[in-house]
Amino acid sequence: MSLPLLRLTGTPYEQGLQHGRELKSRIAHNVDVYFERFEKQGKLPRQQVLVRAMKYAQIIAEQNPEYLAGVRGISDGSGFDLDQLLALNVRYEILYHQLSSNAMADGCTSFAILPSASADGHLLMGQNWDWIPQVQGAVVHTTEPNGLHTLSFTEAGIVGGKIGLNSAGLGLAVNGLHTTADDWSRLAKPFHVRCYEILRAHDLEAARQVVMNARRACSTNFLIGQVPDQVVDIEAAPDQARLLAPENGCLVHTNHFLDPEALGVVEPPRPPWSSTVHRLLRLNALLGAKRPVTREEIQAYLQDHQQHPNSVCRHEDSELPPAERYRTVTGVVMDLQAQSLFISDGPPCQSEYQQLEL
Repeated sequence: MSLPLLRLTGTPYEQGLQHGRELKSRIAHNVDVYFERFEKQGKLPRQQVLVRAMKYAQIIAEQNPEYLAGVRGISDGSGFDLDQLLALNVRYEILYHQLSSNAMADGCTSFAILPSASADGHLLMGQNWDWIPQVQGAVVHTTEPNGLHTLSFTEAGIVGGKIGLNSAGLGLAVNGLHTTADDWSRLAKPFHVRCYEILRAHDLEAARQVVMNARRACSTNFLIGQVPDQVVDIEAAPDQARLLAPENGCLVHTNHFLDPEALGVVEPPRPPWSSTVHRLLRLNALLGAKRPVTREEIQAYLQDHQQHPNSVCRHEDSELPPAERYRTVTGVVMDLQAQSLFISDGPPCQSEYQQLEL
């Protein structure tokens, strides 16, 4: 199995229109999946979700009208109402906020490997993206009007991508975080809009400012790198942010703040099955066991099952209610020098890595 690859060109609206037409069935599937999760796990009825989504329409229109044009394109191409597509595109703010006081989501293991620690001297980045098992994704290659190219993983129905790279040699990986200050009603620039802007940045500083220059509704960890050897990790809470740098040639991040007191934030209590600390320690141990490390070895590390099912390669925990289960939806390894992306459709232990070139 492999993920569908879209090659999108033209204006943001035209790219969205093509996205909507080509992924119509997958978008329909994701709409059903998310509205079920909104209700069962987030305790939000459908109409309340749509009201919250439309409150973000004005914010997106003011801060990034191109992104909103992309959402309108997907809506027109797929035949789904704009408010439903907006709900998908701001689902991070809507659902992640609810999970902070409910059954907290706990997944995603990201990494960056500096050239000094990689076997071929290339800057490597990537992650296992752990989320709702039923969510369907795609890989999107865009040619922007200014000539920049992007290659990234997205969920069907969501504009742009959240894990990927661009032709300026810049890459992005992400992790969900929680604090007690997270609140969808802050109506700040949404998470997926920030990912869209980062992947269209020409340099690391511009990408960093996408996170730093405006307050946030919900917490996120952004791991950003650029060739030949620049890497910055940003633990971004709603009102504070902390920058982290690689140590000993690598950087690993999962789903907790490494020093919440230093940042002045409070994290909600974690569920008993939380694996965020284990995954951080485990991938750091694997990466530290042998240097230099090859891309193939990293791909194997992302298949690691220590502490299964809540392992680096995550699988559904049968002891949890179905509406609270997660798994690795995709594993990604990016070579920013070669501008290559290796990606699995599902847990990397069950799916061969698909190689794609920018």
